[in-house]
Amino acid sequence: MGDEPIAIALKRESAAVVHAAMTEHPRRRTLLRSIRDYAIVVCFGALFLALTFASDVFLTSTNLLNLLEQNAPVGIIALALTFVLITGEFDLSVGAIAMLTGVLAAYWVAPLGVWPALLVAALCACGLGAINGVLVAYAKINSFVCTLATSLIIAGASLAITKGFIKTVPDPAFSDLGLGEFLGIKYSIWLFVAAALVAALVLGRSVFGRWLYAVGGNAEAARLSGINVGGVRVAAFALSGLAGGIAGAIIASRTGQGQAGDGLSITLFAFAAVVIGGTSTLGGRGSVWRTVLGVLLLALIVNGFNLIGIDPIYQQIVQGGIVLLAVATDSLSRRR
Repeated sequence: MGDEPIAIALKRESAAVVHAAMTEHPRRRTLLRSIRDYAIVVCFGALFLALTFASDVFLTSTNLLNLLEQNAPVGIIALALTFVLITGEFDLSVGAIAMLTGVLAAYWVAPLGVWPALLVAALCACGLGAINGVLVAYAKINSFVCTLATSLIIAGASLAITKGFIKTVPDPAFSDLGLGEFLGIKYSIWLFVAAALVAALVLGRSVFGRWLYAVGGNAEAARLSGINVGGVRVAAFALSGLAGGIAGAIIASRTGQGQAGDGLSITLFAFAAVVIGGTSTLGGRGSVWRTVLGVLLLALIVNGFNLIGIDPIYQQIVQGGIVLLAVATDSLSRRR
């Protein structure tokens, strides 16, 4: 009997500890999610203000439009990669697809004409993305390994077509897509804005957008609820290929030539922008507006460092550190 009050006190103390833990963990989880979702806004705003005061050239229409134009192709790719990552998959071949698109368009201008060549090349890129999706969804190949292998194949194919030479297009109309303007703004910027609006509507307002989140959140539950998981993944990869095709067409049109390459720098930049924007590498989380801010944040780092005169080596260090921090924050928010 003498031990009963002690036992009751211990039970009450244990209950209090459990209650405190249950209330503390949601608070930590909410804090980590808020950091993951909105830290990009704070970082972008802070860097924008810092560069505004640090450089007289930064906040000018010429500099800002150049910044958007230079990053429009990689921004379009980043939007499509957001779809792929939301499903829990990776696409490392999109840069190589972009380079192959430019090569095909350059070679097809003579028999097809400028705009048909660009369109057909972009559609071929969409087909290559769909092949990636089929291999991942139905052949059950790991998406990282699959797209790494296909990127090597695609880069090799573009090199075989060009035989190591640059294919120059003499037709001046070929440069209209990359250098043409509407209301004083380059076509590439308009395409980036249009792609962002369409991607936002698809993710936020369409059934397909809900399917993407469902597949990335829990593929088995999505399958049991009647969603065609394989079809959703194929569609996501096809959109990634199409985005690579559009970006490749813009790049080739801007330079007036098609050049073979693996496009690795394009892929890594776009992937970094998506991750910095808060899209989870494990799937089920992501948004278009944060991806756009991720692209612009990386663009501000490059542009601002160049204006201030900081060594480009430090640009890569800062970008890599931001990516690592974003991934760590997402991992912690999921774990808790």
